[in-house]
Amino acid sequence: MALAAGARSRGAEIATMTRVLSIGVDDNDGRKRVTHVETDKGTITCDVVVNAGGMYAYEIGQMVGVNVPLVAMAHQYAITRPKVTVPSDLPTMRDPDRLVYFREEVGGMIVGGYERNPDPWCLDGHIPPTFNNTLLTPDWDRFLPLSESAQTLVPCMEDADVHQLINGPEAFTPDGEFILGESHVGGFFVAAGFCAHGIAGAGGNGKVIAEWIAGGEPPMDLWKMDIRRFGDQYRSRSFSLARTHEVYSTYYDIVYPNHERQAGRPLRLPPAYSRHVELDAAFGEKSGWERVNYYNSNEDPTHEGSRPRGWAGQHWSTAIVTEHLACRAAAGLFDESSFAKIEVTGAGAEAFLQTMCTNNVAKKPGSITYTQMLNSKGGIECDFTVTRLAADRFLIVTGTAVGRHDLSWIASHAPVDVAVRDVTGSMACFGLWGPRARDILAAVCTDDLSFGYMQARHVTVGAVPCWALRVTYVGEFGWELYPSAEFGLKLWDTLVGAGRPHGLVPCGYRAIDSMRLEKGYRAWGSDITSETDPYSAGLGFAVRTDKDFLGKSALPDPDGGEQRLCCLVLDDPLSVALGNEPVSLVGSDGQLGEIVGRVSSGGLGYSLGLSIAYAWLPRATGQPGTRVAVEVFGISVAAEVRDDPLYDPRGARLRG
Repeated sequence: MALAAGARSRGAEIATMTRVLSIGVDDNDGRKRVTHVETDKGTITCDVVVNAGGMYAYEIGQMVGVNVPLVAMAHQYAITRPKVTVPSDLPTMRDPDRLVYFREEVGGMIVGGYERNPDPWCLDGHIPPTFNNTLLTPDWDRFLPLSESAQTLVPCMEDADVHQLINGPEAFTPDGEFILGESHVGGFFVAAGFCAHGIAGAGGNGKVIAEWIAGGEPPMDLWKMDIRRFGDQYRSRSFSLARTHEVYSTYYDIVYPNHERQAGRPLRLPPAYSRHVELDAAFGEKSGWERVNYYNSNEDPTHEGSRPRGWAGQHWSTAIVTEHLACRAAAGLFDESSFAKIEVTGAGAEAFLQTMCTNNVAKKPGSITYTQMLNSKGGIECDFTVTRLAADRFLIVTGTAVGRHDLSWIASHAPVDVAVRDVTGSMACFGLWGPRARDILAAVCTDDLSFGYMQARHVTVGAVPCWALRVTYVGEFGWELYPSAEFGLKLWDTLVGAGRPHGLVPCGYRAIDSMRLEKGYRAWGSDITSETDPYSAGLGFAVRTDKDFLGKSALPDPDGGEQRLCCLVLDDPLSVALGNEPVSLVGSDGQLGEIVGRVSSGGLGYSLGLSIAYAWLPRATGQPGTRVAVEVFGISVAAEVRDDPLYDPRGARLRG
C-alpha cells in the first residue's frame, strides 16, 4: 500500500476492482504487438502492457499467446502469540535444516516454512474469478511437521497461542528465479514469478522494467531472470509443475556447486543417448537436454589427489581428469548435440549479419567466423561462431543455455528478407579433438581433410554425410561434425570404432570446461555478459572497425576500458574459485588490501596442474605478475595475474 501511495503521488492511476477481459494484438507488420487492453470498465489503448499479475500472470499471458510458466503453491504460516515478550527488534530468522523461518509481527511471532510435500493449487493455471483477496482453507496436517521443527529451535513455540494459520497461494517459477522482460509479442512485458520475494524486489524490478521499456533492451545483465530462458517444453503444465515442485520442496536446501536438478528428466535426448547410458554416463541437463558431464566408466582412483578442496569437490569425479588428459594425449569424443543451432537465410542474410556481428562474416562459403553481437551500449549480447554454408545460408552455433536468448536477439533485429530459424534438434554434433583426431577421422573418411582452421567442408564419415567444422573449444586439433539427427547414432558408433586403436576416450562437458579454462576461452554469462565489451574481455581480435555494426559507437578504445578480464593462477592448486569470489590486492608486506574485483569463472586445469580463475580487475591491477588474493569459501588464497592463454599460447596444437 505504501508503494501504491507513492506511485499515486507521482501521477500514476491505479484502477482497482477492474477486471481485464482481453488484450488486443496486431500482427499486420509480421510481428505481433499489443494494441489495447479490454476491461469491464472500458478499453485502454496502449502499445506497452506489463504483466505484473503475480499468480494470475500465466492466465494473463495466455491472452496474447505468451507462456509465463508459473505454478501457484499453497504456502502456510502461523501467526502466534508466545507467552513470553517478543522484542520488536527481533531479527528475522531462518533455519534451513528445519525448513522454517520466524519473524516478529505486532508483538507476536510468525512461523512458516517450506515443506517437502508442497501443495500446488489451480494446476490448469485458471484461477476462479471469485478468488479475490481470499485465502485457502488451513491445512493443519501439512503444517504440523513445520510446527514441530520450529519448537525444537524456539522453545516458547510449544505453548504459544496460534492466532491464525494463513494458507495462501503464491506463484513460483520452475527455476526459482524471477520472470522479467519483453516477450515475443512486442510491447508485452512480464514482471512476475517473484517466488516469495515480491516486496523485497519491487523497487529494483520496477526500475529495470521501466528502463527496459524506455531503452528497448535490458539495462543490465538480466539473463537469469529473462522470460526468454524458458523453452517450449515449459508450455507443458506437467513439466512446469515437476520443476516448480522440486524448487519449492528444496527451497532451503544447501546446493553444492554443479548440482543437477532431477525433475522432469529425461526430456530432450541426443541421438547417441543409449550409448552414453551403456558407458554409465553421469548426465547433466541444460535447456531440457540430457548432456554427459562425465562417464563413471572413466573413473580412475589414481587421480583422487586432484579432487578440489571443500564444496567444489562434492559433485566431482576422477573421470573428469581421465577425460581431460586423454583428449590432450590422444583424442576425446564429445557429444555436443545440445549446442543451439540457428540458421539465417535469405538474399539479405549477409548484409544483415554484417550489421550485427563485430567480425567480418562476408567470406566465401565454407568459412567460419568467431564473432560477437553487441547491444547499443557496446556490451556482448551474443558470442558464437558463424559458418557460411552457401551464399544465402549461414549456420550459427552457440551455447545450449543461451540458444533462445540468441535466437530472440537475432530475430528481433532481422529484416523481412531474412529468415531466422532454430534448427537445433535437426542436427547432432560431435567434437573429435586431440593429437590423434586426424588419424581417427582419416580411417573412416576418404574426403580431403587438409582444409585449414576455421574452415568447413561437407564430408562423408563412414556411411554418414555431415558438415566438418575445423573449430575447437578445448584448444586441440580436430573437428566438430554435424550430421542430420537421424545419422547421429551411426556416426557416434563409427567414430568410437575408428578411435579405439588410437586411444580415443568418450568425454563429457566437465572436461571441456577444464580445458577451455587452460586455453583461455571465454564463456558467455560468466566471463563475458551484456555489460562487458569485447576489447576489455580480450576479444578485440574479433572486432573489425572497418565496417559498421550495432554497438560499435559505444565501444571503448581498442586498448579496453578501466576493467579488464584477467587470468589468475591460485597458489593452492586444489582451491577452486567458481565465480563471484572477491579479489583483493596484496601489499609488498603480504597483507591484504582493498577488494578490487571479482572472479567470473574458475576451475582446475589438469594438464597444467593449476587452479585457474578469470576475474574482472582494474586496468592497473591486471598486469601480469601482480599479486592478489581470492577469497575461496571464506579462506584467502594467494594468486598471481598471468598472461593468457596458459596452455599452448601460440595455438600450434589447435592448428595442427
